[in-house]
Parts: sequence; C-alpha cells; structure tokens
Amino acid sequence: MNSQGQPLVSVVTPMYNEAEHLAECIESVVGQTYENWEYIIVDNCSTDGSVEVARRYADRDRRIRISHNTQLLKALVNHNAALRQISLASKYCKMVFADDWVFPECLEQMVAVAEAHPSVGVVGAYGLEGPQVVWTGLPYPSTVVSGHDICRRLFLDGLYVFGTATSLLYRADLVRSHKSFYNEANIHADMETCIALLNTCDFGFVHQVLTFTRVREQSRISMSRNMNTLAASNLHHLAAYARLFLSQEEFEECLRRTLADYYRYLAACLLRGRTKSFWDYHRGAFRDAGVAFSRARLAREVLAALFNAGLNPKASIQRLLRVTPDQSVALHTEMTPAQPVSAPESRAKQHR
Repeated sequence: MNSQGQPLVSVVTPMYNEAEHLAECIESVVGQTYENWEYIIVDNCSTDGSVEVARRYADRDRRIRISHNTQLLKALVNHNAALRQISLASKYCKMVFADDWVFPECLEQMVAVAEAHPSVGVVGAYGLEGPQVVWTGLPYPSTVVSGHDICRRLFLDGLYVFGTATSLLYRADLVRSHKSFYNEANIHADMETCIALLNTCDFGFVHQVLTFTRVREQSRISMSRNMNTLAASNLHHLAAYARLFLSQEEFEECLRRTLADYYRYLAACLLRGRTKSFWDYHRGAFRDAGVAFSRARLAREVLAALFNAGLNPKASIQRLLRVTPDQSVALHTEMTPAQPVSAPESRAKQHR
C-alpha cells in the first residue's frame, strides 16, 4: 500500500526485558500493509539484551526510534511516559506490548474504520489470546457503535469488547489531551480509559482477528488473580462512570447486584481464610469507590453460606471451595445470560 495521503499512526511499545519476544513484535509492525507509521520503542532499563534487538531494527528502518528511561518506572507510569512521546503529527495511536504482535492488516483495517467514521475515537477488533479468539459479542456488521450504547451494554449486560491495550487503536488527539492517559492507580486502566473516552466519542470495530496477546504467568497477573483486582476495579468503574450512561434506577440496580456478588465472594474468602493485605485491599476498594464496607453484611453472607452448607453440606462446601477470583469477579454474573468473554487476567496484563 502506498503511504501517500495516509494519516500518520504512532505505534508505541514499552519494553522491559523482552528480548525473547521483541523481534516477533517488531517484525509484525514492520510487516504492516499500512506504511505511514512511526514506531516508538521505549526501553524501561532492560538488562537482557532487549535494546540490542530493537537497535538492529532501528538501524534498518528510519521510522523506528528507541527511547530510554533514565530510571525504572512502574508499568503504567511507563506506559503513560511512552504515550507522551508520540508525534504531534500523528492522527492515530496504537500500543503494542513487547511480547504481543499484530497481524499484517491490523493498522490498515483499523484506520479505515476510523477514517470512514470521524465520530469514532476508539477502534477494537477480535484478537487471539493464546490459541483462543476472544472479545466477541458485537453482532456483525456492527462497524460503529455509539460510545454511550457500548458502555451501557458493558454495565447492564457485562459485554466486554475492548480487549487489551494491544487490541485497540486510539485517536491521537485523545491520547495527547491527557497528561496521564491511563489511571496509574488502576491495574485495569485500559478498561477505565475506554469507558472514560466513550462518553464523548463512538466505538469502531473490525470483525477480523487482528492482534495476538501472549498468555503467560507473570507476577502482576498472579497478583491480580490472587487479590481479585478485577472485582475492585469493576466497583470503581461502576461508581465513577456508570451514571454517565445509566438512569438512576439502572445504576442502583447495577450497584445492588454488583455488591451482592462482591459480598458473596468475600464471604467465601473469609471462610477459606485470607491475609490482612487481602482485606486491606478490598476495604480500600470500597472506600475509593465511595461505598461503605459493611461488616454486618459480610457476616450475613457468611451465615448464609454456612446455612446452605448445612442444608447440603457436600455440594455447598464444594461450591465454596471452587470460588476463585476468575469465577467470582464478573460484574453482573446474574444480570443477564450474556457474559464477558475475556478472561479477567487478560485485562490485568501489565508490562513494564
């Protein structure tokens, strides 16, 4: 494809010790059918040879430039620092994590949707997470969906189509308008960013698999599972943003069901035994969301669980023992048959 007349796309890869996968990531950007891009690789003080890998490509393609942090930054702080380096001339911006990659037509297809629909500020697509296709849910051919409507479906139906940062294209002026594009206090900041942006713009979607997200055990993912950070983030998102998209009656019903799920999960955790740091984290999540944490309600849920166990001890105990963060964090588990299809840990994926 000829780059003449194409809007500039800034592709950003924050990296920290990703020498094993970085070449595959870079090759996927260099191999795009869309040609008018700049590629900013931000090294967060890597020590494993990642810089040498990146430099080999930068020496061969002037569209690639490498930036170096002078000190090691936390993951989301580094992501924001990397996004602040995009060109003032770029019209679109795309994050590609260093151990992920994108299919050859990714930029071409995403930019085409955004160019055809100026109201679109965020573009998503189907993606591979390991061997599985994920983030399905929009009926074909829903190329453009009102930002208001897609967020209503998120809160009311649990429909999650945003994927991870790698699977999204943003309008660059939206990125530049925020000093900190991601909320550095929220491990699920990519989800929060989409919700916040879609209050004022529309969501575009390409019905093709365009990105690949690598699945691997990492300390932050393990922490997310162990602490159930998604449940805390869901409560935060509901309290901070849901009123922008829902009526007061809808909001109150969502909050009621969300808290019911949350307390049931916490009751199971109390019966199984958790550390002080676990309870400090979740009490803090309630506080940050402006919702009072009720010990009395937690006690009632524990008693209900014990009562159910007494009625059917074997089944109830097995059910309690099966409760894991992945199974219990869904924001609206009982609201509708429709459920988010992306695994919670995929949204928690954080890279330095």
